[in-house]
Amino acid sequence: MKKEVKQLNEKGIRVIIIGNFKKVPEDILNKIDNAHEVTKNNKKMNFCIAFSYGSRDEIIQASKSLIRDVLEEKIRISDINENIFENYLYTKDIPDPDLLIRTSDEIRISNFLLWQMAYTEFVFTPVLWPDFNKNHFLRAILEYQTRERRFGLA
Repeated sequence: MKKEVKQLNEKGIRVIIIGNFKKVPEDILNKIDNAHEVTKNNKKMNFCIAFSYGSRDEIIQASKSLIRDVLEEKIRISDINENIFENYLYTKDIPDPDLLIRTSDEIRISNFLLWQMAYTEFVFTPVLWPDFNKNHFLRAILEYQTRERRFGLA
């Protein structure tokens, strides 16, 4: 992982690893912390890895943290809105995805970024992830470009 983080850093890519790390061994946590620290100021691109991640768990953890802050009077219930809640999610520092490409002919989101994908466009492909290449990616982008993004409007 050290070599990959070095390469990503040289290319100006910020590494973000999201998930519930409570049960992750300390040596792995140190590598995650190092990847964040080394690349934290990079601006060209975000490379987000979901590790030990489940979206339902993320929403529960965010809710617990928000409730704690209400009980400690750091925030008022009347102030809670989507933007406030999003600040408690693992993905608070990155934008919601515009496009999700789901490989292997699976037509489900599998407990992945449930909150964040409210307005995401989906492209499903039967191609398995190890076989997914640049041409498949370009086809998905072209399909995405034909979509009319309405962000919840009819």
